Amino acid sequence: MIPDSHWRERGLCRTGNPDDLFVKGAAQHRAKARCTGCPVDTECLAYALDGRIEFGVWGGMTERERRALLRRRPTVASWQRLLEDARAQQQSTPPACAGESLHTPHRAC
Repeated sequence: MIPDSHWRERGLCRTGNPDDLFVKGAAQHRAKARCTGCPVDTECLAYALDGRIEFGVWGGMTERERRALLRRRPTVASWQRLLEDARAQQQSTPPACAGESLHTPHRAC
């Protein structure tokens, strides 16, 4: 992963209004769409999960989605390491299911 001091400079959201990522309800879908195709979505998500950031859209996930993920995986010590390993594995092996990503757990199709 890119060191913490550099990944933010490459985020797609860096030129927009930061308040647009801290919204409620249906506006969260628009906020999440800003993360689509972002080159640092994994770093951003790991930062939010490791830091237990409670508000806003980070790495394409809402606070509710992140809370659910943290509840499902309470023993993860480093989300950065876990997501980095998953990304490396995904890059070396094509996903078994169409549309599978780092943000969705692997399941049988």
